Amino acid sequence: MSNIYQAIQERVLVLDGAMGTMLQRYNFSEEDFRGERFKDYLSSLKGNNDLLSLTQPQAIADIHRKYFEAGADIVETNTFSGTTIAMADYDMEDLVYELNFESARIAKQVADEITKENPDKPRFVAGSIGPTNRTASLSPDVERPEYRAVTFEELRQAYHQQTEALLDGGVDMLLVETIFDTLNAKAALFAIDQVQEERGIKIPIMVSGTITDASGRTLSGQTVEAFLLSISHIPLLSVGFNCALGADQLQPYLSRLSNETEFYTSAHPNAGLPNAFGEYDQTAEQMQELIESYLKENIVNIIGGCCGTTPEHIKLIAEVAAKYKPRQAVVSA
Repeated sequence: MSNIYQAIQERVLVLDGAMGTMLQRYNFSEEDFRGERFKDYLSSLKGNNDLLSLTQPQAIADIHRKYFEAGADIVETNTFSGTTIAMADYDMEDLVYELNFESARIAKQVADEITKENPDKPRFVAGSIGPTNRTASLSPDVERPEYRAVTFEELRQAYHQQTEALLDGGVDMLLVETIFDTLNAKAALFAIDQVQEERGIKIPIMVSGTITDASGRTLSGQTVEAFLLSISHIPLLSVGFNCALGADQLQPYLSRLSNETEFYTSAHPNAGLPNAFGEYDQTAEQMQELIESYLKENIVNIIGGCCGTTPEHIKLIAEVAAKYKPRQAVVSA
């Protein structure tokens, strides 16, 4: 784990791109999602990307490998929805530990293989911890503003289980990402802290919020500075932003964040903004040019891609990142 602290001081680290975008290329059917093991499952399973770590593990491994070969230093596990809360949509709460463990194991196996080929450039795995599909700060019912679909304790329990499984599967760090409700993220960080204390370990933690629109706020209403204050009580490897916006739109918020924090900073923006069909049209060359402005401004330590990004995007991002020195930060490891 200490290797990540050494690597992040030596160079700008490159995170992978979108898992979902790559999986769409396979055009998996309902039968593909089910595999032999779940062929008679009562619920519809198409769209449960996390399940593919069990039913299509080779595809998941191949995607990780493509991102590493494109130049990524870090890949994220296929566990964005890997909590009992999110898996309730598919009646698969009982599979959460296995889904996270296997996803971590697959990613770590590929990382170790690539590292063995080039020991001078160690590759890392970040356990992806998504926001769940419920929010602790906002009501889903406009007629009942006081109502909450989930409690802090329910979130803590779900994140505790996910954290344990990811660590057992061999991840090098944890990434609490796509945070639109900081209270959800605080439950995740609390759960991670508990697991660290229970196991007597220290695990590098990345935190990545989401600025949802041009207001410059998260969905739960926080500004960049408020978000940073809310999560800075725990020693972090990095803090940053991902999703919702393209690299161009995200830059001013990342710049503000970089000026306010002593943690390392990260960004994995979308490949531009979605078109009328919900697709992302920004080319790898266009995104590379925008990312270079981050590097020139010296506001980022870890850079990658979110929705719409592919190994082609990551390859060009890695090429330009190699030309710049990382942002200097003071972090307590």
